[in-house]
Amino acid sequence: MSGELDGMAAVVTGGGSGIGLATARLLAERGAFVACLDLEPSEARHPLLPLKCDVTDTRSVVGAVDTAAERLGGVDILVNNAGIGAQGTVADNSEDEWRQVLDVNVIGIARVTRAALPYLRRSRNAAIVNTCSIAATAGLPNRALYSASKGAVQSLTLAMAADHVADGVRVNCVNPGTVDTPWVRGLLDSAPNPDAELAALRARQPTGRLVTAEEVAAAIAYLASPAAASVTGTVLAVDGGMHGLRLRKS
Repeated sequence: MSGELDGMAAVVTGGGSGIGLATARLLAERGAFVACLDLEPSEARHPLLPLKCDVTDTRSVVGAVDTAAERLGGVDILVNNAGIGAQGTVADNSEDEWRQVLDVNVIGIARVTRAALPYLRRSRNAAIVNTCSIAATAGLPNRALYSASKGAVQSLTLAMAADHVADGVRVNCVNPGTVDTPWVRGLLDSAPNPDAELAALRARQPTGRLVTAEEVAAAIAYLASPAAASVTGTVLAVDGGMHGLRLRKS
């Protein structure tokens, strides 16, 4: 697959760690010039272009996207990956937490996409990939706020795909299961019994293991590539079969 993205310019939000960094590295391996937008982008090392960006701040977003387009020669690919998590039932999270999570996970996608659209419309291979979650379609315990935000991301993806297909801009999303990222490891560290929590997270996916960031990155890279030129408005699950399989217990 090396070289399939030669000369293309990609912007990845949340590109400083986890899925975003794995995606940025893979896009670069396949020939793209890649800017990583993040509150802390220091892990995005050469050949990646690290740019500080707060997706909740319009001025920060516009400045980072414009800088990326100037340095990379435009924007062909946008990966809206920046996001934050939340735990609790609908009764547990404060209104401030609701505003913060929705501001980052949903409105952040709108801000970055709005800033990138003028550049994407000039591209002959324009693609947007949003990082969603299995939480958009599966009722997970103690994830009310997070699930609401990701349900919105999935619906937003489909609406964006309809709005921009005539512009030649494809829009898709990936729905990962539980991914082995620094954020998930932080949740495990804070659990009363980290080993039991890890075993439970593994067990709820039919494959019996966590998804890797590199596996999600591979799905994003496919949706972003010209190989997926006829794919838009699609939700691609990378979840070890969690969304569709109902295995019998032996």
